[in-house]
Amino acid sequence: MIDSHWALTLLTWLEVMFIMLIGLGLLAVVIMYITDITQSTHTIRKNYPVIGRFRYFFEHLGEFFRQYFFAHDREEMPFNRADRSWVYRAAKDVDSNVGFGSTLDLNKPGTLIFLNAAFPIMESDALIPSAVVVGPFCKTPYTTRSIFNISGMSYGAISSPAILALSRGAAKAGCWLNTGEGGLSPYHLDGGCDLVFQIGTAKYGVRDLEGNLSDARLADLAAKPQIKMFEIKLSQGAKPGKGGILPAEKVSAEVALIRGITEGQASISPNGHTDIRSVVDLLQMINHVRNVTGKPVGFKSVLGEKKWLVDLINEIRVQGIESAPDFITLDSADGGSGAAPQPLMDHVGLPIKESLPWVTALLNEAGLKERIKIIVAGKLVTPHMVAWALASGADFVNSARGFMFALGCIQALQCHKNTCPTGITTHNIKLQKGLDPTDKAERVASYQRNITKSVGMIAHSCGVAEPRQLISEHIHIVNANGFSVPLDEINPQPLIFTSPETSIPGSESRQNIN
Repeated sequence: MIDSHWALTLLTWLEVMFIMLIGLGLLAVVIMYITDITQSTHTIRKNYPVIGRFRYFFEHLGEFFRQYFFAHDREEMPFNRADRSWVYRAAKDVDSNVGFGSTLDLNKPGTLIFLNAAFPIMESDALIPSAVVVGPFCKTPYTTRSIFNISGMSYGAISSPAILALSRGAAKAGCWLNTGEGGLSPYHLDGGCDLVFQIGTAKYGVRDLEGNLSDARLADLAAKPQIKMFEIKLSQGAKPGKGGILPAEKVSAEVALIRGITEGQASISPNGHTDIRSVVDLLQMINHVRNVTGKPVGFKSVLGEKKWLVDLINEIRVQGIESAPDFITLDSADGGSGAAPQPLMDHVGLPIKESLPWVTALLNEAGLKERIKIIVAGKLVTPHMVAWALASGADFVNSARGFMFALGCIQALQCHKNTCPTGITTHNIKLQKGLDPTDKAERVASYQRNITKSVGMIAHSCGVAEPRQLISEHIHIVNANGFSVPLDEINPQPLIFTSPETSIPGSESRQNIN
């Protein structure tokens, strides 16, 4: 009897303990749920309370199991884990140092190697990026020191909280924000940052009732001091030869009002400007917009067939240096988009590693490199790629997906489905609630500042005082044999303008245009 009583007592205590453990577990879940839905720092946890925590747990375990079961840190596409992790740390402004050596294969062809100087620049001699003037012949030129800016992302393609965070973060960091082709929204203006207004093929935001370019709308926009430049979009890296695509589920009432289109119907832009069918038309449009607005005007394009750029320079030779675009935004074939046909995304256009050196050499030969500023975009999200772009002739670097990572993007590849789990590319209010513009604005600013700081660190190591002093001679690139060679031995160098009579009228004074 005593043994059975003791056993019954023990069983009762075990039952009580089990119930207590279940109760404590449920209490912990409730506490985590309340904590997750009330916090504003982690988007995934806010949108997916409790279960969203498993992402961080498995991410941590992945460090130990990945070498046996999963992809290497540098194998994922379109952005590998190592690059994404750097951006996340930079955005959170936490330590980006690593231990035990690099995971980068330094023998892989295409790897960039910066040549450190025997006597690097001391911190006391370091300089901030030099100021660059865009549009010296404009009524209102634009001067900025920023080397890293936010590329075009339309309101509609991304959400209002995302635009708010980008606008506020850009203002904090001192960089510009490109509006994308979807027109100007109040969210772009909210933060008070510098803006580049993009004119797409559908001319959203600057068209009349018939869809033609409206000078009155242009003048209204130019009167806003935040809008510093106008960019005519010819093509986009992810879908050259295809217009913008905004799925019907993303065309809300507000988006429809801003763009001047029908709510709930897909917004598909033409694949080209109906009023720009030649380089003569392009220069005419550039000069028309510049005359109406008084502000710098350039164009955006992904390079494929190259002869048209040579024709453009020949036409500038005829019309004079003042007729030239104030800048060229050169997009890469591996650029990103919220929605694009896979054949175009995979196989059309040249990557920036080929197009940038070629365009730089072309403008140098024509004597136009100081007159026409080069802005580049396309997977340039880490310091070494930004430094490469500057050394290869770019005056500015733009990034869209880098800043999306700063907003909390986890590369879910749901941009075109209105189901983005982080609230960036969706108009679903429930998913947007996890994106706190105030918190994310700080991350946007931190990412931009840390990119600039890290590019400066590379420059100082190479023996120059600031990022814009980097040149191609500072870089080697690993060839097929696993050995590095000077970058200039790989890059194509145009030899088109070889005779003295090919100089551009007015270009003899270009040394004073900077």
